[in-house]
Amino acid sequence: MNYEIRYKPAFAAIFITLEPGERITAEAGAMASMDAGLTMTTQFMGGLIPACLRSWFGGESLFTNTFINRTSEAKTLVLSQGMIGDIEVLQLGGEQAALCLEGGAYIASTARIDLSMRWAGFNSWLAGEGLFKLLVTSKGRGLVFFGGYGGLTRRQVTGDFIVDSGHLVAYEPSIGLNVRFAKGILGSLTSGEGMVNHLKGNGMIYLQSRSIDGFVQFLRRKIR
Repeated sequence: MNYEIRYKPAFAAIFITLEPGERITAEAGAMASMDAGLTMTTQFMGGLIPACLRSWFGGESLFTNTFINRTSEAKTLVLSQGMIGDIEVLQLGGEQAALCLEGGAYIASTARIDLSMRWAGFNSWLAGEGLFKLLVTSKGRGLVFFGGYGGLTRRQVTGDFIVDSGHLVAYEPSIGLNVRFAKGILGSLTSGEGMVNHLKGNGMIYLQSRSIDGFVQFLRRKIR
């Protein structure tokens, strides 16, 4: 599938060329524009029950849209995300066959990508990051597009690593994640750091340079 991510890093959008017979699945509301010849179908993300669980406890959309080119010529589809920020694409299959995404990070995926849930724990829910993470897995080779607020950084983790709550976008399932206070309950409250993600293991992670919760708190202080 031919694609190009334009307007990086602040206002990224995905320009996709769908050849005859090609299809791509995207979260509800991700379509910015498309050629009139494309067909769009809507379905629950992985079925009714899993979709409801991901929506209620994981921050994901209930529905996904699949765009199919049933014509005899190439058609263009443009996808974007609701937040201001960057977009990355990762090919799954072979050595890397799965990726865990934080709520709201998923944008789109190709036909050989499955979407399911992964239990994140009650600490994750208390930190405002949901009870479940979106797990994307491949049944061969496929592409997954995801985004974040601000710029995205890719980092290899070996051993222990700490990420402030709200800055983790994606990580490999081989990495263990535990949400806890940054410096004890009192220290976390006085330092302003609150809850952090304690990562442990070997694998790749993606970080966003800005936190939506931090931006919301900044606006609240300004409008009082």
